[in-house]
Amino acid sequence: MSAISERRERERAHRHQLIITAARELAETEGWEAVTTRRLADRVEYSQPVLYSHFNGKDAIVSAVALDGFGELATHLRRARQAAPGPAHALRAVCRAYLDFATERPALYQAMFILPTELTFASAETPAPMRACFDEFVGCFPPANERRELFAEVVWGALHGIAVLSESGRIPPAGQEERVDLLVTRFADTPTRPGTP
Repeated sequence: MSAISERRERERAHRHQLIITAARELAETEGWEAVTTRRLADRVEYSQPVLYSHFNGKDAIVSAVALDGFGELATHLRRARQAAPGPAHALRAVCRAYLDFATERPALYQAMFILPTELTFASAETPAPMRACFDEFVGCFPPANERRELFAEVVWGALHGIAVLSESGRIPPAGQEERVDLLVTRFADTPTRPGTP
């Protein structure tokens, strides 16, 4: 690749990230309904055709923001799991970190889990940052647990429900710690193999 091609590629990558960052900032301050190609074009000082050369519409922009979010979430969960004072506390730490992330970054969480995106879960096409998030949950269960991926799915699903219901005001935020305790205790006491008493 020539020096000119490399420079153009760097400039394109910079523009791409600038659009993602602008979309996220706009969503965080005004909500996703405020994120339009016209508003983004004004904000990043590029024409709408330039935006469309990077993203094929709003869903693609939301997908890119979501993918950035999954990278952040994976790092957040990994830090929590590794900082836990032992394997027995890892699941609780990861659960708390997940709920904190959802509460502190509501617009980003919406992009990741609520809004339509082009991202695929649980398939060969699942992007690495998404798989890394899931792996942090899996890593909370011992390798001898043959159902650790199933456990991870159920815990993640429960946490997602708690996050969405809390954000919408359908369950009171005051019970968050008790919900995490119940979830962690239930999975800590669950047999690791089918048929295990």
